[in-house]
Amino acid sequence: MADEGVELLQCNPNYQVFFHDNEKVILSSDLAQMKREIEKWEGKDGFKRYLAFLAEGHTNYEFSLSKVLRKNFPSFLSMMRPGLLKDILGVAIATSLYTRASSYFWTDRLRRCFTFGSMYLGMSPYSAPGIYSLLQYTELAEGVWYPRGGFHKVVDAIVKIGKGMGVDYQLNSPVSSILLSENEKNAIGVVLQSGRHIQADIVLVNADLVYTYSNLLPETKYSRSLAKRPASCSSISFYWSMNRTVGELTAHNIFLAEQYRESFDEIFNELKVPNEPSFYVHAPARIDSTAAPEGKDSIVVLVPTGHLDEGENGKGFKRTDDWDRIVSRVRDLVIEIIEKRTGAKDLRGAIVSERVNTPITWQERFNLEKGGILGLSIDFWNALAFRPKTKHSTISSLYFVGASTHPGTGVPVCLAGAKITTEQILDDFKVGKPWSSAAPPNWRAEQMGSSLDAKRAESISGMELWQRVFWAVVLGSGITFILQRIFG
Repeated sequence: MADEGVELLQCNPNYQVFFHDNEKVILSSDLAQMKREIEKWEGKDGFKRYLAFLAEGHTNYEFSLSKVLRKNFPSFLSMMRPGLLKDILGVAIATSLYTRASSYFWTDRLRRCFTFGSMYLGMSPYSAPGIYSLLQYTELAEGVWYPRGGFHKVVDAIVKIGKGMGVDYQLNSPVSSILLSENEKNAIGVVLQSGRHIQADIVLVNADLVYTYSNLLPETKYSRSLAKRPASCSSISFYWSMNRTVGELTAHNIFLAEQYRESFDEIFNELKVPNEPSFYVHAPARIDSTAAPEGKDSIVVLVPTGHLDEGENGKGFKRTDDWDRIVSRVRDLVIEIIEKRTGAKDLRGAIVSERVNTPITWQERFNLEKGGILGLSIDFWNALAFRPKTKHSTISSLYFVGASTHPGTGVPVCLAGAKITTEQILDDFKVGKPWSSAAPPNWRAEQMGSSLDAKRAESISGMELWQRVFWAVVLGSGITFILQRIFG
């Protein structure tokens, strides 16, 4: 997206992972650096197992990319595709991410390092399917990249593309409902909170899906059932302006709880803030000088928490909770842990400005159901054809994109989902897809062009025939001699 003004900067290392015992692990996409780091904790054979972990992640990634992120699943029959059924047997969906990591890493330290990424899905590593090792794989194999000027530069680039194609963006125009035909069988526009009606041939909704069904459309049995589906976690997030640089932090920092599993159970089972949370700290000025004035810092802290629960089961946060007290406790915990594990001094005194988001603000300001920051949970029974569809089942011309629809949550996945929905709209209106009208370039032919690069079906032994016969005789004689010694 360079033409649209997005410059990507690689973060190296990917993460610093801090532990309660004041040790830390450095994660990097630099293979030589990772070899030293893995062997430090797991010995010489640990690196071989690390490469095997990456190989499994690669398989999971390629399967997800070709079979899920680029395909729609409008019905259960769509899950019966022969290619999907065949390949799904080769990926880890029946075991948890933590179980899969435990197959490759012997120490709890590295098992935690390669499973905390499930937080990006709003899930516990003990319940997230093992296929999501693809998250760690993409970061370790392809690197972690940051857009200069902040993530909103990506949004600005997309807006620029849209304007170049004649898109009219009407901002600060909250929608109160989706406008339906008299028989409620067709979406024909939207009604703004101002009372203005905007007519449209199609309505494509990128608001939180549960919020959309519960607040912008007539109540139905489906909308009530949707609200009962498991939601992802929420967070208490701090945004700090600092009067000095906190040099102990790199761009991406993870602080893991000593009671690792218990901390996730407190989030996802008890729906609260753990007594000792695991959390993420971002210091963008470490990679992008535009993120803070010279000599100062901007820091984001994301502490995963349980989502809101207004039911009668006694779990989770309520709107009526003392949020000032909760936020104060979490802030104190975060500052104490960062200072203890990094050696940073007087962080509280360095904060000159603060903004905070809580489950309440995620719900009120961003219309995220229950304050779940990543939409609906994405376990096996909430994926593929089980996940809410990209098109309304009974209202024509009404489509959806976002974290709670197929294929799932996360910015790259939501962008992939946007393309799936776009293709569905074009198919419904019998409009050709511009990106599929021309055959993709044969980059091998263009860039290589040599017979050395041609793919060959036959195996290449690297030995002449007489050499193969010679070694076959030697090995055969050796095996015969050993068997004779054993069995007399």
